[in-house]
Amino acid sequence: MSPESCPALVLNADFRPLSYFPLSLWPWQEAVKAVFLDRVNIISEYDRVVRSPSFEMRLPSVISLKEYVETSRRPAFTRFNVFLRDRFACQYCGEARPAHELTFDHVIPRSRGGRTQWANVVTACQTCNLRKGNRLPAQAAMHPRRNPHQPTSYELQENGRSFPPNFLHESWRDFLYWDSELDE
Repeated sequence: MSPESCPALVLNADFRPLSYFPLSLWPWQEAVKAVFLDRVNIISEYDRVVRSPSFEMRLPSVISLKEYVETSRRPAFTRFNVFLRDRFACQYCGEARPAHELTFDHVIPRSRGGRTQWANVVTACQTCNLRKGNRLPAQAAMHPRRNPHQPTSYELQENGRSFPPNFLHESWRDFLYWDSELDE
């Protein structure tokens, strides 16, 4: 196992990940630097050891910040965050798709005075977006399944928990509460 394949899961001081989607991971170099600067506590380690002529240490697999970092209550308006708010599903047909197959739709088209903002933009598949075209929802007989709204950071984090990353080290599992059944 090379050091490059040993990222550290970064937890806030309350032992929650800084972010679920994308998952808050630091490369091993950043994690080791933070340990030496006394900014983090090591919670768990990999079996992999790194060495210098005068020092050796096991690479951290889970670290927690010593000081709590307040998360923004108002997330940035980005295409990705719109998709995450809508759980990567077209708000017209309901079909979930990968991000590269999605676009966003102005519920009230810009040509009719609609603005590019949280309350007027929804996730749409390309087929539905083309079908709706430049029409109002009533004209196209296509209404979003959920009314568009500005999500909180908490809502985006909760939605992100439904989409675990491809790689999860076993030492991370106690700190990630993905939507799965827990053992009794």
